[in-house]
Amino acid sequence: MDQLRALVTGGCSGIGAATARLLVERGARVAVLDREGSPQPPLIGVRADVTDDDTVRAAVEEAVRELGGLDLLVNNAGVGAQGTVADNDDDEWRRVFDVNVFGMARVARAALPHLRESGRGAIVNTSSVAATAGLPQRVLYSATKGAILSMTLAMAADHVREGIRVNCVCPGTADTPWIQNLLGRADDPEAERAALEARQPMGRMVSAEEVAEAIVYLGTSSATTGTALHVDGGMQGLRLRPPTD
Repeated sequence: MDQLRALVTGGCSGIGAATARLLVERGARVAVLDREGSPQPPLIGVRADVTDDDTVRAAVEEAVRELGGLDLLVNNAGVGAQGTVADNDDDEWRRVFDVNVFGMARVARAALPHLRESGRGAIVNTSSVAATAGLPQRVLYSATKGAILSMTLAMAADHVREGIRVNCVCPGTADTPWIQNLLGRADDPEAERAALEARQPMGRMVSAEEVAEAIVYLGTSSATTGTALHVDGGMQGLRLRPPTD
């Protein structure tokens, strides 16, 4: 990975920050695209809001100039949303889709010409177990993550013959700043944390670092494309019996 050139969106916190750090630790050169914050060197920071196509294009070009090319795009920027289908108005639906889905499309669109030149181009999108498992109070968020999963498969088909692999990671409930904010607003934060941990068979939330390991694998595994890798403590695939003790 010494010569790998990577761009990570939403890379100043949570899963994105953990991924950027891991890539650097393994020898890659990494630029971080984020609307807030400045990463610590040797990370290269570029500011952009993924809802604005002009600034996305400019930021990607700046990152490519700094890196000397682009081999890997980690399409990670996103926002959360809570509620049933009746709880969010049209403006909120548009806002969350604009970030989580259209934002990924904008960044990928800007990055594709450079990934084609790489010879080993790859894209890893951040989806979620919410794309394939019905979770309460997450309908808007789940809809965007389902769109990302479908988009990943279609992109993999479109670009495989251009030498570009496209995969996605599907985390379970991860211990990230968004979850910390969610817990902070709960009436009983300890009970809410226990409930989030209990719904994953391993009995705990996954860490940002564990998700980052999966992203780096997908970004560098030369024969893997069109794959959704779950990092969810068994939430998607396991059906355990209730404990007997």
